[in-house]
Amino acid sequence: MLEIGLSIGRNFILNCCVFVSEARTYFWRVSRIMSHRKFSAPRHGSLGFTPKKRCRRIRGKCKAFPRDRRSLPPHLTAFMGYKAGMTHIVREVDRPGSKVHKREVVEPVTIMECPPMVIVGMVGYAPTAKGLRTFKTVWAEHLTEECRRRFYKDWCKSKKKAFTKASRKWADEAGLALINRDLKKIKKYCTVVRAIAHTQMRLMKHRQKKAHIMEIQVNGGTVSQKVDWIRQHFEKQIPVSNVFSQDEMIDVIGVTKGKGFKGVTSRWHTKKLPRKTHKGLRKVACIGAWHPARVARSVARAGQKGYFHRTELNKKIYRIGLGLQAQLEVAKAEAAKDDREKNVQPKPKGNASTEFDLTAKNITPIGGFPHYGEVRNDYVMIKGCCMGPRKRVITLRKTLIPQVKPRSKEKIVLKFIDTSSKFGHGRFQTRAEKQAIMGPLKKSLGRPRVVA
Repeated sequence: MLEIGLSIGRNFILNCCVFVSEARTYFWRVSRIMSHRKFSAPRHGSLGFTPKKRCRRIRGKCKAFPRDRRSLPPHLTAFMGYKAGMTHIVREVDRPGSKVHKREVVEPVTIMECPPMVIVGMVGYAPTAKGLRTFKTVWAEHLTEECRRRFYKDWCKSKKKAFTKASRKWADEAGLALINRDLKKIKKYCTVVRAIAHTQMRLMKHRQKKAHIMEIQVNGGTVSQKVDWIRQHFEKQIPVSNVFSQDEMIDVIGVTKGKGFKGVTSRWHTKKLPRKTHKGLRKVACIGAWHPARVARSVARAGQKGYFHRTELNKKIYRIGLGLQAQLEVAKAEAAKDDREKNVQPKPKGNASTEFDLTAKNITPIGGFPHYGEVRNDYVMIKGCCMGPRKRVITLRKTLIPQVKPRSKEKIVLKFIDTSSKFGHGRFQTRAEKQAIMGPLKKSLGRPRVVA
């Protein structure tokens, strides 16, 4: 009887263990399906961009420049352009090992109009115990009106006497002696030389008349060679093709699009509270403890969203296109080589054509870029998007971190650039193509209007 009782107890204990293990497995499976609190909750939003307040300037500021290499000739390290809009391109990927190797892909691109910049001065920086400090500034003899407008709040009511004293130095020998003395001091005491350059607003159909001015560091060569290079380029235009090249990786600096005063959910992307929460859902439930009796800076709060200064690294240049005037000059040069008739006016081939798409078309889509218009000057096409609305000034800088990966050194060969209308579902690439398919418009026929 004792042995029978022991066997029954042993079987009962084994059955209980099996039941407990099966129940544990069941509840573990059910817990994966049932809703429960997510205990892992990282904070929403980055504190690296605080304080989130409006930028003081609309122009992107270069707070650092690439490392100087004296083995290279003197050259500029940055440029300024204006965001026109976006389109898309078709290209063949040359990336061995990738699934899209030797296949066509469609990628979005941003078009930025970059008229030539004019150098109007130079600044020398001398090293001190607290870092670089400005040592001497030398201005050119003639400054355009759009450049001098930047130094006035109200140009119409002002006396317009800015830089008259600096311009007089170039008129007599005593003034030239002072300028040469300053240049010699820059060569002797300074280690960093930057050129003062401004954009040309008159070349673009914008309402703004004030030019944007910035200091651009000159890299390459010795300090003496840099000073001589800037001196030779006083009051001369520098095109964007002299600063950047195709397939180059650059940094884009600018101010984002302003959104105004926004709530905490839109500004910091915090989680919405449950539906039955009292007094609002798009809020932060707890903003801190009783003590310390103040709100910490890390707590998400409502406030300004957008119009922030941002820098995007490593944007690839897909193309640097010529402006309309530059295209016409190239066409005239080719016509002169071919000894064509002088009466025949040469026509430019277009700056949006490719080796696979020989259609003579410009980068401006049909009807122009929305809220921008026509791109008449040189342009830079970069991959992807960039910050800011249309017409916003964007600073382009040579990359601070040189890329060594094969993907960054890939040679870009464009097959097609879309120039259809961006106001709707555009189907035609040029106006001639649209007219050939849809027929002429009534206004182009020149029929007299019948007035009832």
